Amino acid sequence: MVATTTEQLTALAGTTVSQDNGKTINVANSFGIPFEEDEKDSKTWFLDHNYIEGMYEMFKKVNARERMIGWYHTGPKLRASDQEINDLFKRFIARPVMVIVDVRPDTVGIPTDAYFAVEEIKDDGTETRKTFLHVPSAIEAEEAEEIGVEHLLRDIKDSTTTTLATRVAEQLASLQGLQSRLSDIQKYLVDVASGSMPINHQVIYHLQDALNLLPDLSDPKLTQSFAASTNDQMLVVYLSSLLRSVIALHALVDNKATIGRAELEEDGVKGASKKKSEEEAVKKSEDKKD
Repeated sequence: MVATTTEQLTALAGTTVSQDNGKTINVANSFGIPFEEDEKDSKTWFLDHNYIEGMYEMFKKVNARERMIGWYHTGPKLRASDQEINDLFKRFIARPVMVIVDVRPDTVGIPTDAYFAVEEIKDDGTETRKTFLHVPSAIEAEEAEEIGVEHLLRDIKDSTTTTLATRVAEQLASLQGLQSRLSDIQKYLVDVASGSMPINHQVIYHLQDALNLLPDLSDPKLTQSFAASTNDQMLVVYLSSLLRSVIALHALVDNKATIGRAELEEDGVKGASKKKSEEEAVKKSEDKKD
């Protein structure tokens, strides 16, 4: 999906095909489309809409239930030409959804963002303008796909990866995603404070709600409660480690005792067989003398 040059990453575009049940949109398929953009001027671009019509007609022959619901590009962020391309897709769809796919290898979290084009009404009563509204999205597998993957992977076990290592990796990825989101929030607030970006009261309200949910660490009672909870958790970890060590030592002593008993039994069997062989040899020598 990625076309690269020696200088920069070239954005690719495509069309998403899916099913819309009214509340959610299930994007199940897509196809790329011929798209070119001037490297110096992002507002100069070319998109072959005749190719879109031809591909969509072929898709309908395969699955008549699927509908064209929007388009995507590899961003990785919003571009100056997005609004114009979105208006072009309104020839095929009344309300197209735009999906930005971040194909960079260092992406943390879900590499997709979905947007709808809306008319933004300003508080000062000036002329409205078109902008993009972010909508939540998720990458999930359908039930049939989950069953197929489980069937293929049920006999595959990676002995080198432990459950603890997997959990630590997941926690690390989550923290990296949180850091990325906090960096975006910080950049937005700095831009708003410097006047380079207009203020969005809805975003500020959400940030205020999030900050109000943070605990007041200056309260000594709360700090003591956190310390007590942490000590209780560490006590459980300490007792678990101690119990595991005792069980391991018990297993070691038991194993050593079992090996010792086995060696004694083996020596006894060898001694009895040796004594029996000696008695048989003495008996044979006496028989020869007679």
